[in-house]
Amino acid sequence: VQLVESGGGLVQAGGSLRLSCTASGDIFSYNDMGWYRQAPGQQRELVAEVTSRGSTNYAGSVKGRFTISRDNAKNTVNLQMNSLKPEDSGVYYCNSKTIGFTYWGQGTQVTVSS
Repeated sequence: VQLVESGGGLVQAGGSLRLSCTASGDIFSYNDMGWYRQAPGQQRELVAEVTSRGSTNYAGSVKGRFTISRDNAKNTVNLQMNSLKPEDSGVYYCNSKTIGFTYWGQGTQVTVSS
């Protein structure tokens, strides 16, 4: 499975960005998908995830502002980020998990200016 992220960039606080991740392979619909982020000097942390059955989970810091969605027909998972804050800045990574395997994208930079 290969994951390719897009949609990062520079935005002012209060603005919005939409991240997309496209996965190769025909097992996408069976995998749990997620977005993680890593700020400089910080550990990588879960932002949001959506299971193969469509259940979602969000980090408390983004709940109500971010929305994760998946389109199994297009092998994509998206992260709509609204009301962005400077502390949302970091490299965002797409993640795909199934039993025994975890895959990561190359990451896309999100910078929120105050």
